[in-house]
Amino acid sequence: MKSVYFDNAATTEPRSEVIESMLAALSRQFGNPSSTHAFGRSSKALIEGARKEIAKTLSCKPAEIIFTSGGTEADNCIIRSCVRDLEVKRIITSKIEHHAVLHAVESMTKEYGVEALYVDLDLNGSVDYSALESLLSLEDSPKTLVTLMHVNNEIGNLLDLHKVGALCEAYGAYFHSDTVQSVGHYPLDLTQIPVHFLTAAAHKFHGPKGVGFMYIRSDCRLKSLIVGGAQERGLRAGTESIHDIVGLETAFKLAYSNLAHERDYVKKLKQTFIQEIEHHIPTAKFNGNSSDLERSTYTLVNLRLPIKGDKASMLLFHLDLHGVACSQGSACQSGSNKGSHVLNEIVPVEEQWMPSLRFSFSIFNTTEEVAYTVKILADFVKEA
Repeated sequence: MKSVYFDNAATTEPRSEVIESMLAALSRQFGNPSSTHAFGRSSKALIEGARKEIAKTLSCKPAEIIFTSGGTEADNCIIRSCVRDLEVKRIITSKIEHHAVLHAVESMTKEYGVEALYVDLDLNGSVDYSALESLLSLEDSPKTLVTLMHVNNEIGNLLDLHKVGALCEAYGAYFHSDTVQSVGHYPLDLTQIPVHFLTAAAHKFHGPKGVGFMYIRSDCRLKSLIVGGAQERGLRAGTESIHDIVGLETAFKLAYSNLAHERDYVKKLKQTFIQEIEHHIPTAKFNGNSSDLERSTYTLVNLRLPIKGDKASMLLFHLDLHGVACSQGSACQSGSNKGSHVLNEIVPVEEQWMPSLRFSFSIFNTTEEVAYTVKILADFVKEA
């Protein structure tokens, strides 16, 4: 039996170079980076080197990069701090954001009485930019934060960061984008994108879990949510995880140095997967823009299959029995019986009985794995 991992939007396999760099840091760099002796200075140098590397690639200042435990912490920190420190009274978002954003926004409405507005989406789940401008131009608008993700983690839809950033700039709003699915996969030049805040997680681009970073533009004066020390420019107390930050840096450097070649390779895998599905399972439907190679990310496909009843509930288990790993909706809610909030928002009610699966690809996948997976799916559909 083959072993096929098509759940890269949930997490990616660490590169061997990442593991090696982390092991080296663990074995040699044990000093506390806040200590002033040589051991501490050596550890501090690794952290600052990683910060400078990331800032150089993103075209921002090193001081604007703050290391975190990942995307969820970063999203929460930015949204909560904007309300607490920047006097944000209104948040504009969408109903298909990651729960790290949606639950943080809901929390702010309860704790601080912030008004939450949800921008209209088209039938495929893409933001209606005219509707966004209408919300931004409401009379007597209070200080506003717009939080919209760059790449949707379930259906892959792409947001035009430049367009949203320009709208926010025109109406004096702050702009935060969850870029967890795009950092390491797309070039982001922060001298050209008018955005105040971004978030990233290393395990989405072949780095370790439990580490990420947030970009906070220097003119946005936020305070730490985690207190107890002056680490990370006073924005995140706690001793830094040196080996994780080193692993993040290694994964980040390799992702961007190999970006063009690896993007083309993964994009071809997605294109092949779509063609194979259309040929062998013509009754399948693609969710969102995930089959559109221009309007969705090159890393994932989300499709729904014409399978009813008990057979539908066995689909994921059947794939797993044949060694294929994929996801039903977002991995962060795979244990929930409520279904995907993203798909519930965009899939027609009369078709929500159809099971949906997300397949996400990486440089470690092959066209042979695509063919094998589609055959398993096609055979299952025929028997259903």
